[in-house]
This record gives sequence, C-alpha cells and structure tokens, in this order.
Amino acid sequence: MHRSTDEPFHRARPAGPRPHPDGHPAGHPDVLGAAGDIPDPALVDPAVLGALLDRHGWRRHGGAAGRYSRWTPPGPTGGATSLLVPVTAAFPDSEDLIGEALTALARSGAPSARDVLVALTVPSDEIRWWRDVPESAAGAAGAAGWTEDEHLRSAARQTLLAGALAVRAPAGYHGSRHRRKARAALDGTLVGPAPGGRRLTVFVPVASGRAVAVQLYQALHATREAVDYQRATGGMDAFDAAVAAGVSRELTEAVIALVRGSEGAGIALEWAPAAGTPDGCPARPEPVEFSPGDLPALRLAGARYLQDEPAVAVRITGAVVRMRRSGPRGAGIVRLSVLAGAEVAHVRMQLDEEAYRIAGHAHLVGLPIQVEGRLESRGGFRRLSGASQVAPVQVDETERDRLMKSLQENLDFFEEACTGEE
Repeated sequence: MHRSTDEPFHRARPAGPRPHPDGHPAGHPDVLGAAGDIPDPALVDPAVLGALLDRHGWRRHGGAAGRYSRWTPPGPTGGATSLLVPVTAAFPDSEDLIGEALTALARSGAPSARDVLVALTVPSDEIRWWRDVPESAAGAAGAAGWTEDEHLRSAARQTLLAGALAVRAPAGYHGSRHRRKARAALDGTLVGPAPGGRRLTVFVPVASGRAVAVQLYQALHATREAVDYQRATGGMDAFDAAVAAGVSRELTEAVIALVRGSEGAGIALEWAPAAGTPDGCPARPEPVEFSPGDLPALRLAGARYLQDEPAVAVRITGAVVRMRRSGPRGAGIVRLSVLAGAEVAHVRMQLDEEAYRIAGHAHLVGLPIQVEGRLESRGGFRRLSGASQVAPVQVDETERDRLMKSLQENLDFFEEACTGEE
C-alpha cells in the first residue's frame, strides 16, 4: 500500500500529472529512484516551490524585491544551504534559478529538503501524525526504538484505511467490506521516516487520493467533536451523527492505537499547493489532537459501532473454495471466494444437505454458485446467514478454466468434504 520516501531520486520527471505505464495515476511511487536527479525545472511553479519551502520551515531572507527570494533551511545549520527562488516563471533566468534551487535541495542534508522534493515530484496532500512519547521510549535504541516507529506507522496505516473505507461507503463498522478497493485507493501513498516514533509524514497523491484526504479531514474533526460531547454530557448521540462524516469503528481504533502509550497525539493535513484547497475545506486546516483522557469515549464509540451495524441482505456470486461437514450426509460449511454481489473477498455459510450437494457439484464442473442471504456484521461481514436459493451460474470458458485450476489447487479441501473429515 505504501512506500517509503526515504529513497534516492532518479530520472527527472515532470511535476504535473502524467499517465503511469502500468495504469497508475501521476504521483505513483515509481517517480522515485536513484540519487541526483530532480523534477523538471520547466514544470515547477515558483509559487508552489515557495509555498512548500514555507510549509516545511525554511526561512525567507528577502532577496531582490519583485524578482526572487532567498531561502535557508530550518535549524542551526541553515546557512549551509541557500536557495534563490524567482517570484514568477516569467523572467528569462527563472528556469535556471529553479534548476539551481532543486539541485541544492537534492544535495542538502536537511530532512525537509527531501520532503519538498517529494511534494514537487508527486503533487500530494500531506498528512502528519505525531505522538508525545516519553523520552525513555523515543530515545531508545534497538528493538524498543523500532517498536515505537512501527507503532506510529501502524496507526497511520489504520487511519488512512479508515478514510479510504469511508470514501467507498460511510458505515459505523466496515469489517471486511470494501477493503480491496480502499487499499487500491492508497497504492500511490508515500510514507516518510518516523524517527523515534514521534512524527511521520505521509504524501497522498492528489490524482488518486484527494478524496481520502478530504474524508479524513471531515472524519477526524467529527471524531474530536463527538469525543468532546461525550466527555461533557456522557451521551453518544454525536458519534451516531458522525458516521455520515466518515467516523467508524475502524477510525476510532486507529486513533486509539495512535494515542495509546503516549502523553498525547495528533494529526494535521495540508493541501497540495499545486492543486489548491478542496471545496468546503479551509485553506489551513487546524490540527486535530487527542489525549489519553479521550480513550474511554473512543472505546465506547467503537463498541457501539460494532454492535449497531446491521446485517445486509445480499445476493452473492462466488466460487467455492472450501467445503466441510462432519459426515457423508447432512448440512455442511461452505466458503466462497466472492466474485460479485458484496464488497468482501470471502464469505462462510452453512448450507443444508441439498444446497451443499449443489455447491459441491458446481465446483467439480468449474462453475461458481449464486446464493442469497444476510451478510452478518459479527465476524466482520464474513458470514452469510439464512443462505438460500443456491444455484450454479454459467460462465465463459476463460473463467471456467480459472475455476478448474482453483479446484486442483484446493483438492485437499474437497477430499475432506467427501470423507467427512474435520
């Protein structure tokens, strides 16, 4: 899903959108590579470069009024690098100045220089997570320090997935629904380093992931408001209303993971300067912060979402991948790989003797089956209850061959079914 930005650059690439040879949108992580190369200066907007430098803490020191500005990186060693950035691209030497600035960024040892280059190469909304962890944990070397790093990365992954799931369809509890498409929406996401488990920056490409960033902005602020309401009144109504804004059990679990073991944590979003501000969002969104005192409300909300999400009536088409029953006759358990009808990868269901026989025969001749039932929230929407109307479905020869290959790969499961072994 994600790829580290802590990699060298290679092959100068346009900063604007371009199709990827594998069908990925512009901003796919393949724009990164070997050291030394930079975005094409002719395609870099000076205003975007200046906005990114300012965002990442670079200091402006004047310059020729109306022509260019001088920038140095943050920190005590800022004077070691100095960039001249033109005000516009209209001057004859603007492209040369931008090229020199990009080269200086590529050679700079400042961590923020890489972030600026990534944001230019991959026009992205930036999402930042931070955790206030005790010094003993943040400064630890070896396994302890690695654990803090992974803790922050895991919480960030959970947050992004919750946002992508909410884009697919708001729900109090998503379970296994929509996960394939939600993960696909995050394919181009670039993840920076997380030293000491304190801070992490993720670049979400505008072309493929802006909807996720906007959804997270709405959902995180709705979560904060719902927590405040619950802590002030004891009521959970605000969490019910927040589902429409993208709040879910998955998001509350992500925030719990972020805060747990810390003295406080937060998430901030900043929009890609090249793409502008999304409709309905502020130009500079306020960070959303959470504390350990928020955890009880978040846990209550997650439990409420899990309990209240209703079952869904579905008609599923799927390939049988496993069958099991306790003897040669009677009802049995069937597992389907879902082809259509529900946004889940697999479902498990109990079939009576006749339906079980139909499912087994359909698989043996390389056909999927169609079945009606209710997709239960218990277990993550992986169980189909009240299964009925089981019937084989005709498919073309290509799909039939694929299913027959699946039969050969899973033959041991059907031997168990025939012999009645558990």
